[in-house]
Amino acid sequence: MMLPFIDLAAQRARLQPKLDQAIAKVIEEGRYIFGPEVTDLEEKLAAFSAARHALTCANGTDALALPLMAWQVSEKDAIFVPSFTFASTAEMPAHLGAHPVFVDIDPETYCMDPGSLEKAVAWAKSEGLNPHTVIAVDLFGQPADYPAISAICKAEGMKLIADSAQGFGCTLDGKHPVEWADVATISFYPAKPLGCYGDGGAVVTQDDELQHLMKSLRNHGEADERYYYARIGLNSRLDTIQAAVLLLKLEIFADEIKARNVAADAYAKGFGDVVKAPKVIEGGVSTWAQYTIEVDDRDAFRASLAEKSVPTAVYYPVPLHLQDCYAAFKQMPGGLPVTEAAAHRVVSLPMDAYLEGDRLSQVIAAVRASV
Repeated sequence: MMLPFIDLAAQRARLQPKLDQAIAKVIEEGRYIFGPEVTDLEEKLAAFSAARHALTCANGTDALALPLMAWQVSEKDAIFVPSFTFASTAEMPAHLGAHPVFVDIDPETYCMDPGSLEKAVAWAKSEGLNPHTVIAVDLFGQPADYPAISAICKAEGMKLIADSAQGFGCTLDGKHPVEWADVATISFYPAKPLGCYGDGGAVVTQDDELQHLMKSLRNHGEADERYYYARIGLNSRLDTIQAAVLLLKLEIFADEIKARNVAADAYAKGFGDVVKAPKVIEGGVSTWAQYTIEVDDRDAFRASLAEKSVPTAVYYPVPLHLQDCYAAFKQMPGGLPVTEAAAHRVVSLPMDAYLEGDRLSQVIAAVRASV
């Protein structure tokens, strides 16, 4: 039988009695939209992130849209994004009429390379674009190089979004990404380290005015009085049932991050001498949304692991800057060589907070036997 890639069942078994009670409570009370659990979750997310504010929304994609909408980005605004990431990171700038500019990644961490960002900013200026916002992704769960990226943003007068869809809970030198970013965005997609049982998202920020604008935008651009609208917004609400689920998962989240790091350390010790294992930025703590290695012959490697009942996944086989739908946006000449090289070599292995014992040993043995 194939091993689970992410063992959500083990987590559910740990929480099941409390989950049943929490969900039943929401159903019995009937406050399915903006129930008290939503406010409670927002307060606890802010505290966990060391942020002044947290605002829940419908999904991680909307979490990216809300600050960009609040800042009213337009077609001459350059939004700098990595290409080696999920579609949402570039999708929202393009959808809102701005110009996504793709940036290369660091070959060790796979997060945005500050040196490439500086080149991209200079190129954008030469093309008559206005450097507006950087969206740095905490790819595979680890923090981007926020001190370096933040310094570039401050020098250029740009906003900074930490796309922590995969990396909520990661830290750098003991600090959460919102320490440097104007906003950090979160996805609660079920496979994420902190996932609900459907779609969900959130934004965290220290900025009072930005929080006020995003709260309005989240709910149809509402004004202070019901059925009066200050702006054109979205319908982007987190259901109360999902908030109830997340409150329970947040209680054990810190413990699960520790367990994921124990598993990651065991992986590195078990096969780090035969494959290129991931490297975390100095001072960083990853949430290990994915454990991603590099191999020479990915197809053969994956086939071998499948024969040994070990599942794998590939993130992201075609970088965004090579997708046809982004061809209309001008980009720096020369391509993104690090991104393009990694896309052909990376493969992700099973990872979750319950990866231990025979399951962990089976993966390690399969990797060693397949390279």
